[in-house]
Amino acid sequence: MTDETMRAVVAPEESAAFEVVEKPVPEPERDEVRVAVEACGVCGGDDAAREGHAYGGGLTYPRVPGHEVVGRVDAVGEDVEEWEAGERVGVGWHGGHCFTCEACRRGDFHSCAHADVMGVQRDGGWAEYTVAPHEAVASVPESFDAVEAAPLLCAGLTTFNALRNSDAQPGDLVAVQGVGGLGHLGIQYAHAAGYETVALSRGTEKKERALALGADHYVDAEAEDPAAKLQELGGASVVLATAPAAPAIESVVGGLGTDGRVVAVGVPEEPVDVHVGALVGTRGAVEGWASGTALDAEETLAFSERRDVTPDVETFDLADAEEAYQRMLDSDVRFRAVLTP
Repeated sequence: MTDETMRAVVAPEESAAFEVVEKPVPEPERDEVRVAVEACGVCGGDDAAREGHAYGGGLTYPRVPGHEVVGRVDAVGEDVEEWEAGERVGVGWHGGHCFTCEACRRGDFHSCAHADVMGVQRDGGWAEYTVAPHEAVASVPESFDAVEAAPLLCAGLTTFNALRNSDAQPGDLVAVQGVGGLGHLGIQYAHAAGYETVALSRGTEKKERALALGADHYVDAEAEDPAAKLQELGGASVVLATAPAAPAIESVVGGLGTDGRVVAVGVPEEPVDVHVGALVGTRGAVEGWASGTALDAEETLAFSERRDVTPDVETFDLADAEEAYQRMLDSDVRFRAVLTP
């Protein structure tokens, strides 16, 4: 046991501004790992703690947000065998699973009926220390800077996983809708995977950066119809929809090629209105993809290291978490915000 305290950011109650507080350093349970946090990203998913969107229930206040955690193992529970103090690790959205529900028995741990989310059902990484179940912890290569690795635990993992689990083959036309926190990583992964990569965004402000990140084409969705442009290029096998706006997702459905998919990873608050006839004509679909497990995170990091995929980040002190969160919501960060203790 320890009587030490730490700085942490908490959502004190639903819809309240984040606060910096002193909390006891958490003790790991028998099956948990304590991580001394070096960096933790700020993500749109952190609105779950802020606004009370408890995926699967179980959200209580005050709650420490944060699910893009990078740090070092500080202590382990007595039943933990695979992790040792000093190891470089990370924890993402997936905060553990039960091993016994039907999904877990099939090996689909991300669909666990009792899965926890870091920063929602359990305290996350906007703190100097956090604890996580041993199965939720991923190894992080020493070559990564902690600040650059943190966004790869959610934004990177989600876009990488969505693309690699699609049916797109090298050389296929793959569009990334939105050049932001998710999209700027999606462009890099699509380019590195050998797809003919299209960046879709409103205006031309992000054109130069999108092309530098690996896009072969840039489409200004304000100046031209993105669906028509995609058809002109041959029809998209995949449109990775990263901007959380229903009209933006609706605008690209007509750009799918045969058996194409719009894969949404940015989640709009409003419903997406899809013309079924457009899908029937192409055998197309609009579907979603969510994050991944610790193993998925390790594979994301390994690919990112091999192909030099790195996020564009701005760093903030824990004391500035509210500013970082608001700037993220306002799309005023290029392109990921990361907190450091």
